[in-house]
Amino acid sequence: MMRQFELVDRVVGYEPSADEDLLNRAYVYATKMHGDQKRASGDPYFSHPVEVAGILTELHLDCATIATGLLHDTLEDTEATFDEITSMFGCEIAELVDGVTKLSKLEINSSSPSQAENFRKLLLATANDVRILLVKLADRLHNMRTLHFIKSHDKRVRIAQETLDIYAPLAGRMGMQNFREELEDLSFSQLNPDGRDTVIRRLKELDETKSAVLDDIAYEFHNVLVEEGVSSSVNGRRKRPFSIWSKMQHKSISLEQLSDIYGYRVIVDTEDACYRALGVLHRNYRVVPGRFKDYISMPKLNNYQSLHTTVIGPNQQRVEIQIRTEAMHKIAEQGVAAHWAYKSFEDGLSGQGDTITPFRWLQDMVNQLKTGETAEEFLENTKLELFTDQVFCFTPKGRLIAFPTGATVLDFAYAVHTEVGNSCAGARINGRQLPIRTVLANGDEIEIIRSEKTLPRPVWLQNVLTGKARAAIRHVLREQEETSFADLGERLVKSLFASEGVEAKREFIERAVGVLGLASLTSLYVEVGRGRLSATDVLVSAFPSKDKAVLSSKAGARVKDVVSNAKDTKPQGHAVPVSQALQGMAMSFEEGYFPLPGDPIVGILTPEAGLKIYPLEASALSNFEDQEERWVAMRWDVSSDSQSRFHSRLDMTLVNKAGSLSIVAQTIADFDANITNLSLFKRDDTFHDLALDIQVRDVNHAKQIVNALRACSVVTRIERLVAAKEV
Repeated sequence: MMRQFELVDRVVGYEPSADEDLLNRAYVYATKMHGDQKRASGDPYFSHPVEVAGILTELHLDCATIATGLLHDTLEDTEATFDEITSMFGCEIAELVDGVTKLSKLEINSSSPSQAENFRKLLLATANDVRILLVKLADRLHNMRTLHFIKSHDKRVRIAQETLDIYAPLAGRMGMQNFREELEDLSFSQLNPDGRDTVIRRLKELDETKSAVLDDIAYEFHNVLVEEGVSSSVNGRRKRPFSIWSKMQHKSISLEQLSDIYGYRVIVDTEDACYRALGVLHRNYRVVPGRFKDYISMPKLNNYQSLHTTVIGPNQQRVEIQIRTEAMHKIAEQGVAAHWAYKSFEDGLSGQGDTITPFRWLQDMVNQLKTGETAEEFLENTKLELFTDQVFCFTPKGRLIAFPTGATVLDFAYAVHTEVGNSCAGARINGRQLPIRTVLANGDEIEIIRSEKTLPRPVWLQNVLTGKARAAIRHVLREQEETSFADLGERLVKSLFASEGVEAKREFIERAVGVLGLASLTSLYVEVGRGRLSATDVLVSAFPSKDKAVLSSKAGARVKDVVSNAKDTKPQGHAVPVSQALQGMAMSFEEGYFPLPGDPIVGILTPEAGLKIYPLEASALSNFEDQEERWVAMRWDVSSDSQSRFHSRLDMTLVNKAGSLSIVAQTIADFDANITNLSLFKRDDTFHDLALDIQVRDVNHAKQIVNALRACSVVTRIERLVAAKEV
């Protein structure tokens, strides 16, 4: 624990005119009031406020703030009173201590209805005097440093989650990057110790191989700048484990794929030198496109200023570089605290904060809060604008969940529970029913709508941002894909066996599993379904007496049968059925073609893409004439009463007059079909040509619609396209 004279010496070291008597009295008073109280670690309780005061001295804050750090727990945990502190230390310090005490009583991460009011109180108290927030952040930082002494796992997790959700982003918004990074990392160690240990272990391995290289890069950068007449200091740095883990989750990549684990800060004398240093580095090293940001001309909301760039440095290493002045660097690390210290020594305490960008931003937002009649109105109107780099949303029961900006309803569903995500069919956001792709906004209350019929689909990956959601979706898709390819492979194998007059007994096919050196029957079917292994290989492996050359010859003959039989709409015994369940996985329609049940079709086995379905009239089939082994006889497996829908395209010319499209749309709706897309190709004063994509049951359904449209006076020409028309 820091001793009394050590604390005073620290303050005098950066503020020679400091009120030493005030600091000594605050130290003695707090020691007396806390008496023999103990912390969870067994240390005297007074060690905590002393350490908090020590953290505040690192920010070079004024004496009143340091004294507040020493006294911040006296009102809450001792017999001290507000009036007593006022009489002994003055109104300013008493108000600061009282403000910190009120913040400490707020259960920010509570699921109670008072949560909205607690947020409001936090911001209002902070805006009254930003030093309250600085003391509270220092208090939280020391509590997090000693969190491991608390025996209750649930309590540690609650405090860590609250810190990660509220106090770390708050520190970031106020520009206090050092605080934010340490708070995040300390929370990370409690919430995901295994993940943190994994990152640290990999970082140690990288350090062993790259530490010398990194020093060489810093030395070379420094020399290049000196040769060009730019005085600077160049320091290498490494991201903290939480920052690395978050980026890995956000981008779904491995640690080795991150390009900015290590970076360099170039500190120069003036703003002009920042741009000159940038020019020197860009002239001497290749720039990575899209990685340059100028936060000097356009500072962040928390007044952060720096030039960011990434270059291909020595030894072909991708290197992230930040260029700033010493003053910019101090603000980047300490944020509003750096502004506060500078302002306090420049013209005293009066009026400080008026010109501090983060503080002014906070005041502006609080003015907005004061216009709301209730705390709930505050949440609705402000949407928690404090956290622009994060989105905070609520479950119907009031639970608060934080997301990166751009997260969607689907991210929210997976954050609640993996099974909730897997069955997410939509959501009610603030009472309105909206799709799963809807981007979340701060303060939204979200109720997930679930359906047992809903399953993750590949398109879901385009609608999520968080690593948890991506991992869960990919896990289910892999399982679905394996099942789908195994099903297709089994159908292909059994179809070939049947065409050769051989019974596809399990024992025969398992014999092929051993011969081909595969792990299981399922893996064999998957390999065939993916096109990595042919059904002919399976047959020959099961029955070595079969001649592969003869089988290949028969395959050529069967291609002709495929083509001729495909014109017969009656089900073929050995043909593979078009299964609605397999579409999009192991079986799909080739892009640009729109066959419907009733159209003759064939399949082409495509490595890794499964079975591609073509209409028999497709011109692209000529590309496979010499690849007989890839052709597969196909048949439709759709009952007359099925509710399945298939895409069809109509090409038409309409009279160009008001209401034409309305007539067409109503006619299609009358036949229980849905329009999915419309493209306008040509238009003049009299007519316009367009392509209309609709969903129908089969060929007969499409013909009914075409005939009905042909009878419309506004339709002068119409035809159903089986292949996309080139324009």
